[in-house]
Amino acid sequence: MITAEDPPGFVVRTEAQKAASNNGFRIERGADNGWLCFASTTAQVAIWIARASKDGPWLLSVDHPEVSAEFGLSPTAAASGLGVATFAFDTLQALYGAVDRVYQLGISLPDAPLNAFRVASRDLPRTTEAERLVVQRVGQDVFRQALLAYWGGRCPLTGITEIQLLRASHIVPWADCETDEKRLEVHNGLLLSALWDAAFDAGLVSFADDGTAIASPCLTTEPAMALGLSNANRLTGLTGAHRANLAWHRSRYGF
Repeated sequence: MITAEDPPGFVVRTEAQKAASNNGFRIERGADNGWLCFASTTAQVAIWIARASKDGPWLLSVDHPEVSAEFGLSPTAAASGLGVATFAFDTLQALYGAVDRVYQLGISLPDAPLNAFRVASRDLPRTTEAERLVVQRVGQDVFRQALLAYWGGRCPLTGITEIQLLRASHIVPWADCETDEKRLEVHNGLLLSALWDAAFDAGLVSFADDGTAIASPCLTTEPAMALGLSNANRLTGLTGAHRANLAWHRSRYGF
């Protein structure tokens, strides 16, 4: 069993504080059995950082089950942490990257976007159509920021990271969602480059449950070539919620 160095030494404390503070976790909550706890004012997740005894790996424990489930790594079974899942890393660089990913998931899962939207739109009137459009734009901006965090600021199909060329694509469109919870849920969105977003929104392309891009019979050769459809990357990291929404999209457009 991998255990934390207790008490953590000066180097461990210093590096843990840097890893946390540099990646959004600036609230220190003290130490417990060698674990240093950190929280954030924006991410709905707390973390613990430790160093294994005898100069072993760096350890990161996460208290949020959904963040842990979508973290992308398997928990380290031999490490016992204070959160719901604990991960081990051989280098500080890997620890930094992991803390950053936890933060990005913490500001996009599960209801952080909805809470941010409620705060931002709390005092906005909704009487006229123009006023409701303003509220919608606020929600779409919150949704975009959440998707940028969730997908790591990168289109999974093209690899494009230029923010101005990325679009927050609703799978089930805003107008077709019955609740704000559905409208603001990151699993109801994909971060796509502008051309892919336009094709997806128009129902000219969709995605199978395994992430494979599917072309509509209405998609002609020229735009298919512009999309690079024949050798497009497969969407990775899809959850069951993504797949349920994509099934709706395929049904809506007759795939």
